[in-house]
Amino acid sequence: MVNELATFAGGCFWCMVEPFDERPGIVKVLSGYTGGHVANPTYKEVCSNTTGHVEAVQIEYDPSIVSYKQLLDTFWQQIDPTDAGGQFADRGTSYETAIFYHNDSQRKIAEQSKQALEDSGKFSKPIVTPIRPAQSFYPAEDQHQNYYKKQSFHYRLYKKGSGRQDFINTHWKQAKSREQLKAQLSPMQYHVTQENGTEPPFRNEYWNNQDEGIYVDIVSGEVLFSSRDQYDAGCGWPSFTKPIDPYEISEKADTTHGMRRTEVRSRHADSHLGHVFNDGPRETGGLRYCINSAAMRFISKEDMALEGYGNYLYLFND
Repeated sequence: MVNELATFAGGCFWCMVEPFDERPGIVKVLSGYTGGHVANPTYKEVCSNTTGHVEAVQIEYDPSIVSYKQLLDTFWQQIDPTDAGGQFADRGTSYETAIFYHNDSQRKIAEQSKQALEDSGKFSKPIVTPIRPAQSFYPAEDQHQNYYKKQSFHYRLYKKGSGRQDFINTHWKQAKSREQLKAQLSPMQYHVTQENGTEPPFRNEYWNNQDEGIYVDIVSGEVLFSSRDQYDAGCGWPSFTKPIDPYEISEKADTTHGMRRTEVRSRHADSHLGHVFNDGPRETGGLRYCINSAAMRFISKEDMALEGYGNYLYLFND
């Protein structure tokens, strides 16, 4: 299948690369400028708000692995779609949001996605992000490409200080009451996911699972790990060399119990999953994601399509 392009404007393009980069099916993400009337503009010219351009990202992707709708879902989760004057601390026309469609199919999917967000009631104000035909895209200067990697410390400070990170956390973290979660989960599932607990080794559901399929978050159903990346680390808990989609995983420092570890949580449900260590197989990158069975639900390969995860069957193509 031929790769396709998706183009999104979401305010400062520094913050719009990381959510898409290095995810399954993503070939390349470029920061740049589009939508205006000046050829080959510079960053300074665009920031003057005189070129008609917005800061944007152009994504080359493999539609057999990641769908345009999935890209749209990620796009909405990075922005305030009710703000017509810019994004967060960045004001002016160059920081406005927009979806630039490359064909009629993308236009229809984008319109449906926008209407679904409007109907969801997640926001009290109208969704104002326009859907526009794609125009010439001009890559930004080298220093603006992959800024989140080149200047990672400043990037994190900027994303937090601009108000973007807090907005994302407030509007896109799954919110369920303690009562709802206790009714949904078993006592062990609740203890692990909501109280940062740990289940007993070798006495949990998936530590030696041999079946093919995927693991999803027990609270939200978001995709986490594949059986193809599971291995026996001898620790008594399910161990994986990598997540299916790094975007769906968040990591944070954990200094509890007198140790220095890296905790692994699911992005949207914010479930405690386990920890990641640097003692995994070297041939697969050296990481070991040590995950509690109680934080996950296993879906066999045969049931994935029926349960709405058919787009992940590519993981089992030999």
